[in-house]
Amino acid sequence: MSRPPRRGLAPEALVAGGVVVLLVALVVAVFLSGAGRSLYPPDAATVQAQDTRGLYDIVFALAVAIFIAVEGLIVWSILRYRRKPGDDELPPQTHGNNLVEVIWTLIPTAIVLYLFAISYQTLNAVNAVSDTPDVRVHAVAGQFQWKFEYLDGAGNVLATQTVPYYATTSADCKAASLTNAACGGMAVPVGQKVQVTLDSPDVIHAWYVPRFLFKRDVVPGQTNKFEFTVDPTDAGQVFRGQCAELCGTGHRTMLFTVLGLSPADYQAWLASLVEIAQRTPPPAPSGATTLQLTAQNIQFDKTSLEVAAGQPFVIDFKNMDPAGVQHDVDIRQSDGTTVVVDLQTTDGGKESQYQYQALPAGTYTFICSVHPSIMHGTLTVH
Repeated sequence: MSRPPRRGLAPEALVAGGVVVLLVALVVAVFLSGAGRSLYPPDAATVQAQDTRGLYDIVFALAVAIFIAVEGLIVWSILRYRRKPGDDELPPQTHGNNLVEVIWTLIPTAIVLYLFAISYQTLNAVNAVSDTPDVRVHAVAGQFQWKFEYLDGAGNVLATQTVPYYATTSADCKAASLTNAACGGMAVPVGQKVQVTLDSPDVIHAWYVPRFLFKRDVVPGQTNKFEFTVDPTDAGQVFRGQCAELCGTGHRTMLFTVLGLSPADYQAWLASLVEIAQRTPPPAPSGATTLQLTAQNIQFDKTSLEVAAGQPFVIDFKNMDPAGVQHDVDIRQSDGTTVVVDLQTTDGGKESQYQYQALPAGTYTFICSVHPSIMHGTLTVH
């Protein structure tokens, strides 16, 4: 008795298989061309970011697999059950299939439970904080500037660093990293646990560094805390950061950087910052004119000042805004583009004696570098 001839794959199955192969080839081509990098987060720079990136990789791989499987089944169904010539009668109707229903219920349930488990594990790893971190930094976000306080083990402030509005690029920070403690952000030692506490004196802000794959809100009246460890291979790297919550008209200026240093370089950097903090300001030059200027409700109380040409002068500056709201009094050329004098900011509730060298006769602009669009005035030197 002869066997019936073996039947090959149905044409619709071959077409569906070809569609699946085409989809896989398209996905591979996109990633090999580099265009697929836009679908991926930046390279992870911290231990916690590596956990987040691992979770993303798993979720993305599952999404791609499900997409290809669903598209393949759709194509196969269209071809397999398409209407052919002569199909004038309604095909047999199937009402319910217990096995199929169990399968399409169990598979998604298993996927969701798996994603829940690994997401929960990653969230716990990213949110974990230790009782004895290697470095403690208190970050204060105020409209519209960041302030970083470096703390000792007992929580006492060793030194304070405010972010100059003009020093927020990688070039600025690299150039200033070890020769000038007033870099464009916070410096941290690589390979060590850095614990950051966040506070805001005004509105909601957010601490966000793309390569850390992490964002944490800064909420008024609530201190948030997180921890990260920069990969030791990223020593010398500068990571861009920003406020990621719309916090007002100056939101775009709330930029900062995180500079990764070797532990030895970090200690030298911190020592330089502490030395600046403990430095006694020089006495005002003899005979210098003293001008009074107050900031309150994010406004200067004066919009015009006058001094004599060729003579040094002092501005006795009082910041009457709440603690955490930073102001300063910088002087620029009248067109506002060239910095003549730039100074450290003064925290809310404090007073500073800003000293300026003699200026040639002319008209200048004085501004608060934190709020330049609303805090400015005219300095006339005659």
